[in-house]
Amino acid sequence: MGLFDFFKKKNNEEQQKHELVRLKQADNVVDEAQQEFINDSTANAERIVESFNEKYEGAFDYSEESLVELDELLENFAEFGDQMDDEMKEDLIAQAGSYIFEVARRNFGGKYFWYDQLDQPLLVTGLPHFEISLVAFDKVKMRLENGQEDNIPYFFKGYSDRVRLAKSGDKAMIV
Repeated sequence: MGLFDFFKKKNNEEQQKHELVRLKQADNVVDEAQQEFINDSTANAERIVESFNEKYEGAFDYSEESLVELDELLENFAEFGDQMDDEMKEDLIAQAGSYIFEVARRNFGGKYFWYDQLDQPLLVTGLPHFEISLVAFDKVKMRLENGQEDNIPYFFKGYSDRVRLAKSGDKAMIV
């Protein structure tokens, strides 16, 4: 090995070390962002649990079955939808949507991402083998506006069935 080859090899090793440090830092940023999404979603979901769990006899336990009670709760709110201001509706949508996300994440795993096209979060389950994405906020909004035709348990069953039957390479967005 010549003198120049020695320095070239040393420079390549240094570059690789710097690249590994940069990648670890990027992973830390992604992990921090993921944890922030989880914290925000959990906090929003817990608000609905704290407010209504007693009335619904402890039903809000993050199980798939608890979505029946969530749907009933949204039905009750929909009856007074014209009396709610936009801020109140957005808050309810965020709480109920976050609850749906947390039911999905706690039962099937997944990572949160921001979906620019709809200006809201989404949960992607199955990475890296498959991608089943769940958009909950728009579904809650449609449930409040359209009634039973946008039933939450039925919507979630579409997601859960898709996750359970997913094969490597499958991609779907449940909206």
